Amino acid sequence: FEHFQEFKALAKKQVERSIKVLRTDNGGEYVNNRFMDFCSSEGISLQHTVTYSPSQNGV
Repeated sequence: FEHFQEFKALAKKQVERSIKVLRTDNGGEYVNNRFMDFCSSEGISLQHTVTYSPSQNGV
């Protein structure tokens, strides 16, 4: 969680843009109330990929 907060701040500083959408797998580090509440409060929309579908990860 703390690493994502640091990344978000760094991205904002370097490219002067806010993260609007975050696509993740269904890992516990992304699917928990603390992380989801933070993203909601920051206006970040969460998208979770389907399990065992790496083609959804995109680049």
